[in-house]
Amino acid sequence: MVKKFKSLSDNQLAQTVKDSAQQIWLAGLGAYSKAQEEGTKVFEALVKEGETIQKKTRKVADEKMAEVAGKAAGTWDRLEQVFEDRVARALSSLGVPSKKDIDKLSKRVAELTAVVQQLTDAQETGARKLAAKPAAKPAAKPVVKAATPAPAKAVAAKAAPAKKPAPAKSVAVKKAAEPADAAAGSATPV
Repeated sequence: MVKKFKSLSDNQLAQTVKDSAQQIWLAGLGAYSKAQEEGTKVFEALVKEGETIQKKTRKVADEKMAEVAGKAAGTWDRLEQVFEDRVARALSSLGVPSKKDIDKLSKRVAELTAVVQQLTDAQETGARKLAAKPAAKPAAKPVVKAATPAPAKAVAAKAAPAKKPAPAKSVAVKKAAEPADAAAGSATPV
C-alpha cells in the first residue's frame, strides 16, 4: 500500500486521503444512525432480559434464604431445648424446685386454705348457734345450771375423745393412805 501511495502524485495522494476520510466519516455517521434507531430496541430488549433474570435470581435467592432460615430455626430450637434441659438438671441437683413443683405446691396451699376457711366458717357458725341457744334458754327456763362453756365443750369433744372420770376413793382408802404419807414425809430428809 505504501508503494501505491508513492506512485501517486502529491495531488492525487491528497485527494485519495480526503476520499478515505470522507468514507470513514460517512461510515461513522451511518453506524451512529443505525445504533440510534436500533439502540432503543436493543436497550428495551436488554432491560426485559435483565428483569426476567432478576426475577429468576430473586426467586432462587428467596428459596435459599427460606431453606437456610428453616434450618437455622430448627437448630436454634434444638439448642434452646438442650440449654433448658441442662439448666433444669443443674437446678435439680442443687435441690432448687422447678416451676412445676412450685405450681403444684401453690395449688395445694390454695386447696388447704379453702378447707381451713370452710372449717373456720363452720366453727363460727356452730359457736353462734350455741351462743344463741343458752341466751334463749335462761329466759324460757329459770333453772340455773353449773357454768360450763358450751362452745369449748363442743370444740374439746371434736379435738380429743372424752376422758373417763377418775374413780372416787373411798374414805377408808384415804385414811389408810394418810399414815403412809406421813411416814413417807418423815422419812424424807429436810
